[in-house]
Amino acid sequence: MARTRNHEVHAVRRDAFVDAAARRITSAGYDALSLQDVIDDVGASKGAFYHYFGSKADLLEAIVDKMADGVEATWSEVLERPGLSARERLEGIFAHTAQYKNARRELALGILEGWLADGNAVLREKLRDLVARRLTPALERILRQGVEDGEFTTTDPEATARVAVGLVVSTQDVASRLFVARQRGEVSLDEVLRVFAAHEEALGRILGLAPGRLSLTDPPTIRMWFA
Repeated sequence: MARTRNHEVHAVRRDAFVDAAARRITSAGYDALSLQDVIDDVGASKGAFYHYFGSKADLLEAIVDKMADGVEATWSEVLERPGLSARERLEGIFAHTAQYKNARRELALGILEGWLADGNAVLREKLRDLVARRLTPALERILRQGVEDGEFTTTDPEATARVAVGLVVSTQDVASRLFVARQRGEVSLDEVLRVFAAHEEALGRILGLAPGRLSLTDPPTIRMWFA
């Protein structure tokens, strides 16, 4: 019992740093994030902070992991709702993810800032792996339904789920680069829409869907981020 209580106390203390950092990033961005400010906000010592985190990048990773918990929690309604086709569940997963990020736009932008920061290559790889670990089981479940219902043509839902997640992760990388290029005025909004549509069509083809049958993004959401 004591071991359980210690684990709970550890989690609460660690979350206090994560929540304080998330508030700082939301208000001022990742580059302006000061570990001392986070420590002061929590009312802790540097030693207490470094008991949980080794660096600013570690703290950002924890923030993303906690956001992933929140995103994943929104998927259950789509995965469990009776009567949905596999395609509708897939679209629902991505719609719920977008809604979650849209509601936390400033924090998401701050995380993107950290994602693109020089020296964060290891962090970027960790976050790609985090996405894959969270998303792959949900996609495999959806693909199995699609195959059973005759909606998807893939012969190996498990392997195809990994391929699909690889495409999703690639899309995130492309979106990050497009966001920066868009901020610099180097690409048009039409170009952004075209690139997203191409990734969407590629995923549909992997599943065996006709062009136009899969919609994972919508123009209003893309304009919200890129306009």
